[in-house]
Amino acid sequence: MSAFVHGDNIFKKEHPQTPKDVRKYGRELSKQYLREIRAKYEEWKAANLALIGPTKEFLPADQEVVNQRVALFNSYKDFIDQQKYAEHFDSRSNLHSTALEEFMYYLFKDLTADYSADALIGKSRAFKDLSFKSDNYSSMLTSPGALLEVKDYDFVIGATINAEFKCRGMETGDVHSFDMPAVAIECKTYLDKTMLESCSTTGEQLKKNNPNALYIVVAERLKLSEAVNLKNCKIDQIYVLRKQKNTDREDRFIEGYVANPIYADVVWHLFNMVREYLSTDWGGKIADGLRRGYLI
Repeated sequence: MSAFVHGDNIFKKEHPQTPKDVRKYGRELSKQYLREIRAKYEEWKAANLALIGPTKEFLPADQEVVNQRVALFNSYKDFIDQQKYAEHFDSRSNLHSTALEEFMYYLFKDLTADYSADALIGKSRAFKDLSFKSDNYSSMLTSPGALLEVKDYDFVIGATINAEFKCRGMETGDVHSFDMPAVAIECKTYLDKTMLESCSTTGEQLKKNNPNALYIVVAERLKLSEAVNLKNCKIDQIYVLRKQKNTDREDRFIEGYVANPIYADVVWHLFNMVREYLSTDWGGKIADGLRRGYLI
């Protein structure tokens, strides 16, 4: 999948294919808004691609680079969050959520490139489960019937694995290629209880098959009450970039409403959590625990 998911989202609106999309985005007002957003998007994209870092090496300038990326994102988000665009392109259009996904790419692109040019980064249909199903015993002896199940993730850092499953004595088998996350990040414009429960289920499924994976939720705003027990969630960390409760979209345009910016210190914590995780020996071997005297 393309790393520039927000740009792809804009492109699809600029070139609608279905009758429904033609009705929504083929009107002159939609075209005008998309031209305005496209121009601003290209500025944001170019500035981020020109900005290098941080990488896996800890440098004194790292935090300033992250601050610059956050400033660029705030400027772009302030633009597309204007009332005319927010009302014209609703949440189902994914215009706003994909901007956050693409920001994750800019934030981590040089970190992953420092490990390998073949590192997986961006939106992904990643590994969920593997099972085997043959029609009968005879077919089981010649073809394993490997069935691969995948799951959509908003943003992944990981590896693409090419695998072939062959029965003994056979020259050919079932060939599959799949993405395996080391880090999976769900991107939300806001996080409510239903989304939290869904994310927790996803995190549990991810760690069942890949126990070393790091699972994070990143949201702009929060829509949770104090009654929610986060200890029950199978999520390693939840970031609220604006440090702000969610409000209805209409209320954000009432005079006197103050929208928090995306805070650079939150993004800096997120970046360091991922960087430190990727550079750490994940361990987990029984022998390592036995030497320490404690296994987990």
